Amino acid sequence: MSTGLSIGQVAERTGLSVHALRFYEREGLLADRVRRESNGRRVYTEDDVAWLAMCIKFRSSGMPLDTIRKYTDLVRQGPGNEHDRLALLRSHQDYVTAQIQELTECLNVITHKVDVYSQRLAAGTADCLWVAPSSTTDSAAS
Repeated sequence: MSTGLSIGQVAERTGLSVHALRFYEREGLLADRVRRESNGRRVYTEDDVAWLAMCIKFRSSGMPLDTIRKYTDLVRQGPGNEHDRLALLRSHQDYVTAQIQELTECLNVITHKVDVYSQRLAAGTADCLWVAPSSTTDSAAS
């Protein structure tokens, strides 16, 4: 009996499918090689689960697989490349910050429109909001 986690347990804990876990392993996205039992079954550690959780956040934030792979390779190389790791992380941090700013601007527009519609509906004056142009109206004037 192994003391590690099965691929099914890791899938359940991370929310990744078994297929996705195999893909991550095949693509070299795990910091450590996954240990195998004598029968060939994968045995994961708590460190693997923590690493996968980080990779999931990287992917959710838009980090490309190639960048995750590069970061993983740097970590595997060990001490001495911390500046490279930091540069990679800062670059992605800048990307995420820009995305958040863009989404905040989008949310502001949506919030404004929700407020306008709510006020107009409450006042009974919503019938004139963004009326679709008639088929005879010049579309350039819309």
